[in-house]
Amino acid sequence: MKVCKFGGTSVASAEQIKKVANIIKSDATRRFVVVSAPGKRTSEDIKVTDLLIELANAVIQKQPFDEKIAKVVSRYEDNAIGLGLDHEICEIIELDLKARCEAALKQNDDAIMDSLKASGEDNNAKMIAAYFNSIGMLTRYVSPKEGLVVNDAPERTMAIAEAYEELSSLKDSQEIILFPGFFGYTKSGQLRTFDRGGSDITGAILSAAVGADLYENFTDVDCVFSANPKVVNNPAEIVEITYREMRELSYAGFSVFHDEALMPVVKQGIPVNIKNTNNPQAPGTRIVSKRVESKRPVTGISADSGFSILYVSKYLMNREIGFGRKLLQILEEENISYEHTPSGLDDISVIIRSFQLDDAKEERILQRVENELQADDVNFRHGFSMIVVVGEGMKYKTGLAASATAAISRTGANIEMINQGSSEVSLSFGVLEKYENVILKELYSEFFSAITV
Repeated sequence: MKVCKFGGTSVASAEQIKKVANIIKSDATRRFVVVSAPGKRTSEDIKVTDLLIELANAVIQKQPFDEKIAKVVSRYEDNAIGLGLDHEICEIIELDLKARCEAALKQNDDAIMDSLKASGEDNNAKMIAAYFNSIGMLTRYVSPKEGLVVNDAPERTMAIAEAYEELSSLKDSQEIILFPGFFGYTKSGQLRTFDRGGSDITGAILSAAVGADLYENFTDVDCVFSANPKVVNNPAEIVEITYREMRELSYAGFSVFHDEALMPVVKQGIPVNIKNTNNPQAPGTRIVSKRVESKRPVTGISADSGFSILYVSKYLMNREIGFGRKLLQILEEENISYEHTPSGLDDISVIIRSFQLDDAKEERILQRVENELQADDVNFRHGFSMIVVVGEGMKYKTGLAASATAAISRTGANIEMINQGSSEVSLSFGVLEKYENVILKELYSEFFSAITV
């Protein structure tokens, strides 16, 4: 029994949706289908989600929005015509969008944005279910209202235990289940969206709930590569990777699979297969609990920009009980999460994703750290990238850190931060953003060019 998730490019056009239908028809064990909102059909195209964000902003700002609704419906109309569907499905979608906009009069800005963004996945699921049925594939559209129960704000959206219990009954269905990704509902009925890549999360939740044997995640590439192919020429393909390795790589820029999506399947040991909608015969990349050891100690190298460093220095900091807790509590009270906290005897750096900061928050944090913790020096620095070297075999390789730092030194870049997890599966480097690509290329050359597997 398989759960299949199809991303935005896989369901962007009628042609792509027909490919999805053929993939599902080719394997009777593919019983659950999770879909994203229609993505770009060409590089110049606009994602439906972006059109919906424009619509939501118009509603929030109390501007006319009929033309923006028409733009969204037009995208669905193109697909409906290409799929040979009756215009009724487009009328249903248009009425749904108008109802969401009218309901916005009683909602706050965040709820309006969530509701309209989620309509992309929801209405696409309705259309694809209609198409499946039109070609003889017995299919039932299931709304997340029927069991995908999530927690309440302001915490990050996550499925609660009740969701898995509620959704488990779907495994007994004789029909193909067509399920929209990206969102769920609280117990009180409030719609909440998951973070970026949220359809991956929905697919994983559904896989865990029905006890799937395999979670197939369809995208627009044949497999996961050992480095970003837009930066490194012809990087090695990854045939098999562990949950832990994928989690580390996804965290730092691997966009093929959302890092949070692994949690539900990891708990049940459900393998994941990354596959290509446009080339479904390709074996893809399998994400598993344990894998066969490779000659390469490093499985992949990833990089992500947009980090800031909060630096705090205080003499005899190491002797002061509770200093770290108090510092992180200040960040917690500003609703800021942190990534790493490398430290010395008298100083500590807190690595933060920059999008969480603004000038007012920074000023409050600096003042509080200086006044409440009596820090000798405290400042923010911006414009950093995190480079992460990942591999289950790293802990068995002597001198790997030395090799990595030597490679970085060859680029002329300065290493601002080094952090190795206790599991020794990853090694992270903080560097200035301008060196990100050149370092990625040099590290790839260091760990991949000389070894043939």
